[in-house]
Amino acid sequence: MSRPATFAPPPGVRAYRLPTARGEFAVLDAAPDGRRPKGTALLLPGFTGSKEDFIALHEPLAAAGYRTVAVDGRGQFETGGPERDETAYAQGELARDVLSQAAALDTQGTPLHLVGHSLGGQISRAAVLLDPSPFSSLTLMSSGPAQISAPQQQRVKLLRDTLAVMDMAQVWEAIRAMEPPEETDTGGLDAGLDDLADLRRRWLGNSPAQLVATGRQLCTEPDRVAELAAIALPMHVLSGERDDTWPLPLLDEMAVRLGAHRTVVRGAEHSPNADQPLETARALAYFWDHADGQERRAGR
Repeated sequence: MSRPATFAPPPGVRAYRLPTARGEFAVLDAAPDGRRPKGTALLLPGFTGSKEDFIALHEPLAAAGYRTVAVDGRGQFETGGPERDETAYAQGELARDVLSQAAALDTQGTPLHLVGHSLGGQISRAAVLLDPSPFSSLTLMSSGPAQISAPQQQRVKLLRDTLAVMDMAQVWEAIRAMEPPEETDTGGLDAGLDDLADLRRRWLGNSPAQLVATGRQLCTEPDRVAELAAIALPMHVLSGERDDTWPLPLLDEMAVRLGAHRTVVRGAEHSPNADQPLETARALAYFWDHADGQERRAGR
């Protein structure tokens, strides 16, 4: 479970509901102070995560000249969704949500950069495969070519089985009882955190059907790298230097297959956006600065 540094938006970050053709989505939106942005980044969180996972990126990216819009997807935290209808969370449906969010954003004629963390990366990939035209680049952050690692599949299956017999509050208590206090952002909850109430509130805000459906997707996702490589869009594969969800050799190989820019953030694990936000923001801004106005050769 990801752990944001805080759930309180920093100064200059607006929290609101973005109206789209497919419903409203809760977002955190930050822009450079008093100047037209170089571009806008649409940020999609991962499994059990939320828009707050990117909260430490807003200020440094605004300082670099970029507007950032982090979104809760359908059934995540502060964006509503069906509690029991898993079909609402099919990957194609979530991808179409992303395209509707892109269409609803006023980017002032500047580039729109898509960033997906973990599960959000796979949803981003699906959106680009449906229609790449709204986007000027794609960053896959700690998001691999196909299904997650076997140990992580076991964890997700355990969660899905537990959700079949417990409600969300009961599952939260079970997670708290099972996780060692010393575990951190890579998968556990630190029992001493002041933000434990916020983490619980976020957990209870998730739709059980969304968790079951997207968890299944993580465990069965096919390799679609060849399809993605055929799209002429600048791409970026960014990760920490350790990752137990998709091992780094898989991410390195995927970047080569995509002809993508590759960044490894030192001192970070599965969530470089939370582990090392300043380095992650620098890497994103560097990529966007050099991606703007450039085309990537399809099939590299």
